Amino acid sequence: MASVKILVAPDSFKGTYTAREVAGAIGRGLAESGVNPVLMPVADGGEGTLDVLAAPLDLRFITAPARNPWGTACGGTFAVAESGTAFVELAEVCGIAAPHDDHRDPIAADTYGVGMLMAAATRHGAERIVVATGGSATTDGGTGALCALEEHGGLRGTPVTVLTDVTTPYLDAARVFGPQKGASPAQVAVLAQRLRDTAARFRRDPALVPGTGAAGGFAGAMWAEHDAELVSGADFVLDALAADEHLAEADAIVLGEGRIDSQSSQGKIVSALLARSRSIPRFAVVGSVGPDLGDLRDEFRQILVAGDERAMRAAGRAIGRQPASSGTDRRVLG
Repeated sequence: MASVKILVAPDSFKGTYTAREVAGAIGRGLAESGVNPVLMPVADGGEGTLDVLAAPLDLRFITAPARNPWGTACGGTFAVAESGTAFVELAEVCGIAAPHDDHRDPIAADTYGVGMLMAAATRHGAERIVVATGGSATTDGGTGALCALEEHGGLRGTPVTVLTDVTTPYLDAARVFGPQKGASPAQVAVLAQRLRDTAARFRRDPALVPGTGAAGGFAGAMWAEHDAELVSGADFVLDALAADEHLAEADAIVLGEGRIDSQSSQGKIVSALLARSRSIPRFAVVGSVGPDLGDLRDEFRQILVAGDERAMRAAGRAIGRQPASSGTDRRVLG
């Protein structure tokens, strides 16, 4: 069994465990079963992206002033690779979980803080800026970030890549994501109209372009005004981690995320890993399973539900006891 190599590639269990913590717990269980775990914590271009890229890309973190979505000053960071590329994680300062002591107004929330970090990276001499966009609290259409860039020195021609974890177009950002950011139906209508008005004023029209709705339209603003490249965050991360090389050497893979449901197959890290791992058995260790899992269930030999580190470790042991060549078993184990 020691010669069996299993790739452990979970996303974070948002709000509870980082991807590295999940991978470590599962990996310990696999090792206890005599299996060789290869840990590759992943992210889809949202929260936790810089954490999983830090070691593989040898990122150096730099602090800079920023502000949260409601204008309160806060500390922020960007990271710089040896190549000169700077990385910014939008959720750090403009995320739905950003600390704030007052009312978390979904209409007032803006992306000014992430624009401040992008400008700081430019002043630092970044040759390219990569922004991970998932998990935002904002639906300002990116206008806050544009304002911050203008007021803090601009991009000075620095090319921008926006990592997206959705394919939603600009005009649909309020309808699709507004409710999960606390917007009432009436507020969603206000936000949707604001996006329509904003799109009409941009140099390029992002209204129906796939992916421009990421981070409440931040991606669309960068695309429209700064010619940003929009790329799949999941694929960007997997390429940076040399995932295909690890998969070629693995006998099986364990995926994981806080909740697996129908959205997991729509541009998220799970779908990207499934597409790249067709030739080996796939297992999933998740915090919960949605009732709308559908055909996605058939992609896995087993889905094991594990809500804490002890259960994740036990899930690793259970997976490690199975011969990699055994037949498919599509049970969900709690």
